[in-house]
Amino acid sequence: MMLEQVLITLYLGVLLTLALYGFHRSTLVYLYYRYKRNVPQPKGHFSEAELPTVTVQLPLFNEMYVAQRLLDAVANIDWPRDRFEIQVLDDSTDETQEICQAKVAEIAATGIDIKYIHRTDRTGFKAGALKHGLSTSRGEFVLVYDADFLPGANILHETVDFFTDEKIGMVQVRWGHVNRDFSRLTQVQALMLDGHFVIEHTARNRSGRFFNFNGTAGIWRRTAIDDAGGWSHDTLTEDMDLSYRAQLRGWNFVYLPDVVSDAELPVEMNSFKSQQFRWAKGSIQVAKKLLPTILRSDVSFNVKMEAFFHLTNNFAYPLLLLLSMLLLPNLLVRTRHGWREVVLIDLPLFFGTTLSIASFYITSQREIDKDGWPRMLKRLPLVMSLGIGLCINQTRAVVEALFVRSSGEFVRTPKHGVGKLFESWSAKKYRASRTIIPLVEVFFAAYFALALVLAAFGGHWVSMPFLALFCLGFGYVGVLSLHQSR
Repeated sequence: MMLEQVLITLYLGVLLTLALYGFHRSTLVYLYYRYKRNVPQPKGHFSEAELPTVTVQLPLFNEMYVAQRLLDAVANIDWPRDRFEIQVLDDSTDETQEICQAKVAEIAATGIDIKYIHRTDRTGFKAGALKHGLSTSRGEFVLVYDADFLPGANILHETVDFFTDEKIGMVQVRWGHVNRDFSRLTQVQALMLDGHFVIEHTARNRSGRFFNFNGTAGIWRRTAIDDAGGWSHDTLTEDMDLSYRAQLRGWNFVYLPDVVSDAELPVEMNSFKSQQFRWAKGSIQVAKKLLPTILRSDVSFNVKMEAFFHLTNNFAYPLLLLLSMLLLPNLLVRTRHGWREVVLIDLPLFFGTTLSIASFYITSQREIDKDGWPRMLKRLPLVMSLGIGLCINQTRAVVEALFVRSSGEFVRTPKHGVGKLFESWSAKKYRASRTIIPLVEVFFAAYFALALVLAAFGGHWVSMPFLALFCLGFGYVGVLSLHQSR
């Protein structure tokens, strides 16, 4: 009896904490609708003669498949050539160097001010490259693009006028997806990112809360970067770190969901997991670094609470992993499963987590495609399963952020330059590193397959859909990781 009470109490505690984060997600949906009509407008407009000088920074590291595509797109940006500068910040150690040098020479011959800057010492990784480039840049404003992006020709005309307000420090635009329909994995990634960019960013920005620059597809006022202390590499998410420091200094940010810069989604599960690992570890590092300062600052209570949930959101993954380990013991000790147990134990899981996730992603897709959004409903179970399947990978990220003192190596996400359906990427050279985590994920999939059988024999019918999500999530992530790493 004592063991049953302990297990159920621990299970409920984890479940309710996860439900709290689910409630916060629902709050963002509410804030989105409440402030949806607060569309930002520029304070004024620069005349042709007043257009400022802009530096475009392109941090690269071993990007041979996408570098030319990026440079061609940036060279086509519409802006007066005497006030336009491109910095190719290439730390590459492979053929990317020659590819970039040849393309830079080709673009320079057209009269564009473009410079190839190569570091043999990758100190600071991406943050170090950006900081190094700023030391020789001439722009009043700095537009940053990662290698896998395709900026539109009008990107500066759509963003720069917001800087007529001297308080604006950064303008971020929404990410699009050139290979959304490449595979189920890219479709699910697109849904996840759409939720972040359509709902989270819009709700935070238009309700007056802090939000972050996403490391790419955004333009900074140079003085805001300097005033906030410049780029720092003591976390793996230098973009989030600088964003919070700048907003604490009083700079305002603008988010433009209707301005889109397309990008390539990772087509390989291990690359996707590597990207998610870096983002999760970096956000917890920023929480450790800045959250005490934010909570002690004189910003509003709403801003502090949103910063808390934003920066600590990845703590949900260790909780989810703990919940997954408690599910089977909980089933074994719960010999009774009447309506009382369903109401107290099973329904909070449904309403606190599942419905909040579903409403979050449905809302984002309705805003992007008002007519076609019902087609994405069939992908919702896989979205939720993928989030579950990532929890081992992400828990490792959180643990490292909490207990390893160094920031760690900035591991780039491999890009293959693929976008067309069925286009091959497997013969290309870039791969995420192999770990034993996929084997652990497959073990958890088998664990939940057993739990499903026991639930069926025990009559725990309400629990079975959630057990199936866990089984599917760990199986999908683990098996695909193993298959694609071959």
